[in-house]
This record gives sequence, C-alpha cells and structure tokens, in this order.
Amino acid sequence: MRVVDAPWRENRTQESVRGPPDNRLVYLDDIQDITKQEDKKMRNYILAMLAIGFFSIAGCAPKNNPDAEKAAAESAQAWLELVDSEKYAESWEEAAEYFKSVISKDKWEGTIQAVRKPLGKTISRELKSRRYRTSLPGAPDGEYVVIQYKTSFENKKSAIETITPMLDKDGKWRVSGYYIK
Repeated sequence: MRVVDAPWRENRTQESVRGPPDNRLVYLDDIQDITKQEDKKMRNYILAMLAIGFFSIAGCAPKNNPDAEKAAAESAQAWLELVDSEKYAESWEEAAEYFKSVISKDKWEGTIQAVRKPLGKTISRELKSRRYRTSLPGAPDGEYVVIQYKTSFENKKSAIETITPMLDKDGKWRVSGYYIK
C-alpha cells in the first residue's frame, strides 16, 4: 500500500484515511488501485484456469477411452447450452468441484458475461476434436476430456471453443475449464 512519504503526494485532493500500523495517510484512490490490481490478478488467474483446456492439448500422452469421451462430450454440450442461454450461475453450479474451488460464482458470472456477451448469440458449433487425458498442465491428475469446437457467433464468425470436462468425485463428468480463441 502506498503511503504519503513523498512531497509530491501532499497536494492530492483525494479523500484519505489513516492506515495502520503507523497511522500515515493512505489515499482511497490508492486502495482502489490495489483493488483493481487484485481484480486483474484474479482475472488473469481465471483466464489461466480457463486456458487449461487449450494448453492441455500439447504434451500429454493420450489414452483411448471412447466411452469417457462420449460421456464427457454429452456433459459439455449440456453445460454449453446453459452458457449459450446466459444461465451463467447455473453453469457454475453444474461445473466440476475443482472449477468451483478456483473461482467464486460471482467472479465466474462477471468473467463469462464479459467474454461471451460481446460475441453475441451462438450461430453454430461443430465438434473439431476430443481427447481423453489423465494429466493436464496446472491441474491435478484425474480423468479429463479436452474437447474443441469450431464455433460461429453473431459477432465473431470463426472461433475455437475448448471445453474440458473432468470426471468429478461423484462419478459424473463436469466442466473444469472453458476457453475461447
């Protein structure tokens, strides 16, 4: 936290408060700057988590598990329908426990709305690939299926959506990552 030690800060007209432990003045706009920095860090962390699916494609030896791929794809499709319908809170509720432990419902709603709203409605979505994995960079070992769709939105004609369902503790496939390129 920045404090008033420098003479050039003395002429500020912003509101200030006394900050512990040394009771020096701390300007409220500095607190807002810190909050913005924390929000930026959280946004970057969220984007990194959402990018797990995208970056997981390289470097992890695939195993063949068609049944897992099929079940995960069905789960992903149902989850994407929630997102397409702007039911962001429900999409968080239906996500994997790992996903929910990384991002709060409020942060998820704000982030996904900021990403998806500008794209407009989904026009089409075509399966590009799906790959079973037991290890992904930055994620705990488990069972994952990395799924890519070639998607067209109202305001973005060509995009690649990467969605990564994982086999959750309850034995159900649930989304653990989502990324749009």
